[in-house]
Amino acid sequence: MGNRLSKIYTRTGDDGTTGLGDGSRTDKESPRVEAYGTVDEANSAIGVVLAVAGLPAAVTAALTEVQHDLFDVGAELCIPGHRVVTEAYATRIEQALDGFNEDLPPLKEFILPGGGPAAAACHLARTITRRAERRVWSLGRVETVAPEVSRYLNRLSDLLFVIARVLARHERGGDVLWSRSRGS
Repeated sequence: MGNRLSKIYTRTGDDGTTGLGDGSRTDKESPRVEAYGTVDEANSAIGVVLAVAGLPAAVTAALTEVQHDLFDVGAELCIPGHRVVTEAYATRIEQALDGFNEDLPPLKEFILPGGGPAAAACHLARTITRRAERRVWSLGRVETVAPEVSRYLNRLSDLLFVIARVLARHERGGDVLWSRSRGS
């Protein structure tokens, strides 16, 4: 591991630039910074889910592993040319997805993003992850990004959707279904 921060403020970003992991500097609103910043936001949102007391142990274990993965994703995005994320990351997510989805009833209607504090927070983490994926695709239009990164984020948003359903059942007994007849 590199140097640890002993002083949090450096004043080097006061000019609208930020340092990348390779020591170069770029604009704070560059596609690269947008991509890894949104991955960091998704990781923080998952932290909010994990802060809810009484989560099922399997959910806590899966989301904690995801948080570690997201640091790897962020590192890959923060250091141009750096590769960390492999196909195994997406495969692990798919296996977790299959396990959580196994006991859920099939969906016949759209569901609302809610169902209790943890489920709602998980839906928020899912939407932030989708935005992170879009930011990675935007970065990929101007710089090289390994396809495993966007694949991982795509699978992760699916996993978060399924975990939100698991949490809704855990917190309220089931999904909150969308009613298309409301307001008509």
